Amino acid sequence: MSGMAEPVVRRRLNQQELDAICARHDRLWSARPGGARAVFAWMDLSGLDLRGRNLADADFAAACMIGTDLTGARLDNATFFGADMQDAVLVDAQLRRADLRGACLRGADLSGADLFEADLREGTIAAADPRLGFRVVEARARNATQAQGACLAGANLQRSKMTGVVAVAADFTDAVMKDCKLVRANLKQATFKGADLAGADLSGADLSGADMRDAVLVGANCTLWRADGANMDGALTDDRSGGSPLGRLPAADMLRDHATWCETGGAEGQPSVFDGVDLRALKSIRGFNLTALSARGGVFYGLDMEGVQLQGAHLEGADLRACNLRRADLRGARLAGARLNGADLRQAQLGPLMLSAERLLPADMSGACLRGADLSGADLRQANLSRAELSKAILHGASLRHTDLTGAIVTGAQGLNSSEASR
Repeated sequence: MSGMAEPVVRRRLNQQELDAICARHDRLWSARPGGARAVFAWMDLSGLDLRGRNLADADFAAACMIGTDLTGARLDNATFFGADMQDAVLVDAQLRRADLRGACLRGADLSGADLFEADLREGTIAAADPRLGFRVVEARARNATQAQGACLAGANLQRSKMTGVVAVAADFTDAVMKDCKLVRANLKQATFKGADLAGADLSGADLSGADMRDAVLVGANCTLWRADGANMDGALTDDRSGGSPLGRLPAADMLRDHATWCETGGAEGQPSVFDGVDLRALKSIRGFNLTALSARGGVFYGLDMEGVQLQGAHLEGADLRACNLRRADLRGARLAGARLNGADLRQAQLGPLMLSAERLLPADMSGACLRGADLSGADLRQANLSRAELSKAILHGASLRHTDLTGAIVTGAQGLNSSEASR
């Protein structure tokens, strides 16, 4: 019977017609006369340019958008139900609470996109057919949300609904997927390297052969999931991580001894070494004096470290994702290759440490990942941020005088004043 179905006919728009509809939508949003909501339902927008457009609340239901360029577009609350978005470019687009049920995203690029609370669940759309009455409209013989080969690296998918999504071989590297609903999702061969899946519901999901290296699975529901052949190296779960178990060390006593050693100038206590140790069980080290602490490759994920003193500390390769480091003193700290994704570094001191009247030790954050970190008001003077990842980082009011940003990735960074820094 499917062979008797007539092909779906969508009205083809040209760029001029598209621009006119967008202009009316802009007038509606700015409360000017002649405004009208943009409705692209059942239209063909393939290959057209919508870069940077404000199309919040627009209707793209069942539209054909193959190869459409939506880079940086504002699409909050927009409807893409059943849309064919294969190979679409949605880099840094805003899709908060967008309806993407049944959309086909095979090969689409959503790098850095904001899909907070977006709905990517299964969905089907039907069209009238003179022979069949009604029939399901499919994108290349698919009827579930498709994301095979889609790139969602660094995307914000927090609290998004992805139950039943088909995302075979999709790239979720460094994506924020906290509390994401992925029940019964097909995620075979997908890449979740460094992704934050804390609190996500993965019950019944198929992650066979997935790359889960360094992913955060703290509090995730993994009931009846399949992870055959998945690479879990360095993944953080409730009971294990890439670090050594904290229980093997009297950590609290060691930290107190280190603090005493710092406060007495070495007269009492002794320095501590936590290289490669998982310190998450401590929950909080707020305000501790841990100057010159050595915790290379240590796991601090989610710790409350507000106001901690870590001047000259060795934290190379440490996992400080989602940590509260507000007002922390990290002058001269060695943070090369450290992971600080989503960390709160507001008013943190990351300037140089004065060793003598003529010698300053700059903070080293070369190659560190600070994607989505909040550095508002932070002191980054003379810091080495060469090759650092600063995509989506917040830098309002941060001091960047003589900061080395050579080779740094600053896509989507907010409040960046690079005139003070060296590039």
